[in-house]
Amino acid sequence: MSFSWCMIVAAVLIGHFGFNLSIYNRMNAFGWPRRTVKRLTKVFFVFTLLFPIGMLVFYHDLILDLLYGRPESIPIPIIVQIYGWVCLATWPLFGIPWLLWRPIFGLEWVRAKRQTEVVDVERVLSRSLSLSKKCQWESRLPLNQIFELSIEEIELPVVGLPDALDGYRIAQLSDIHLTGDVHADFSRYAVERATRWRPDLMALTGDIIDSSPCIDWLGSIFGGAEARDGCFYVLGNHDTRVVDSVQTRTAMDQAGWTDLGSRGLSMPIRGLPCLLIGNEHPWYRRPEISQTSGESFRLLLSHSPDQFQWARQHHVHLMLAGHTHGGQGRLPLAGPLLSPSFHGSRYASGDFYRAPTTMHVSRGLSGTHLMRINCRPELSLLTLRSIHHDDART
Repeated sequence: MSFSWCMIVAAVLIGHFGFNLSIYNRMNAFGWPRRTVKRLTKVFFVFTLLFPIGMLVFYHDLILDLLYGRPESIPIPIIVQIYGWVCLATWPLFGIPWLLWRPIFGLEWVRAKRQTEVVDVERVLSRSLSLSKKCQWESRLPLNQIFELSIEEIELPVVGLPDALDGYRIAQLSDIHLTGDVHADFSRYAVERATRWRPDLMALTGDIIDSSPCIDWLGSIFGGAEARDGCFYVLGNHDTRVVDSVQTRTAMDQAGWTDLGSRGLSMPIRGLPCLLIGNEHPWYRRPEISQTSGESFRLLLSHSPDQFQWARQHHVHLMLAGHTHGGQGRLPLAGPLLSPSFHGSRYASGDFYRAPTTMHVSRGLSGTHLMRINCRPELSLLTLRSIHHDDART
């Protein structure tokens, strides 16, 4: 066999999967209607799987000739040549950046002290949390961690944090995804643990509701939440699945939470003028915020980490996000592959810094896909620490 042609065919095949994975990740970052995204996702999923099979079925003689070093015996169709070059181009265009941003290299990552407590919520509550047959079946699959809540106490360095806010405590919840598959007690337990921590502020960064009947659960889940300076939320892309998101906002308001969606709220925190901002773009409109207006501290709640650049342009000190679920699964060393973001899996979860903004991305609590592999659901308990610019990165 021709070793060089074997390598080329392997490179094309890997590039094919990488190319379609990159499209999938970025396609899910747009604010397109759900039906459009789901249809396109199915098309690309089918193409990703069937293209190699189709090539093997229809061009098996060609492939064998290539592997045995006889490429001249059968002409290569022009469309196959073009797509082969596209797949090879995926290596430098997407592969090299993907490799550079792997968590193991720590580029733009923030050095943060972290204490983690893993709680098997089903065992603690002594009851099944699966409400549907789908959830009952998937929750029993090997390696699935959907009910293993990771409670992560993080001392997060924030560049530009005023000394008066050193030690400020924020409990972040994200991606609740009330679908009706998982019992409300799972999310309720996370809220109770967050409240027990006695935070100064509680933040919820979107994707609360997937199914309209679950709106009735919001009061019992979130009504008991307490934080000295208040509990604040924004919505995400899955919240658009409820025909009228006003119902979700009304229920959260009645539960005692403050809607930050698409606006800024000025308020004093520890005697300092601060601005709390909600950014739900691209599924709802962006807030109209001046780039500078003299606040001592700016905190942004954004569903998607794709608003990182917007945060930087608007001099946000700390941005909290979710949306990516940590990729739903993480490979050893390589980290996640899937991530609905313009940046791919670059900001799938963790702590990041690009001047002047520090960003924490939560893996969230749940999802419509009931599989989590090496990627436990997360409750983030953040203690903010003042830090100098030069000491921010790992």
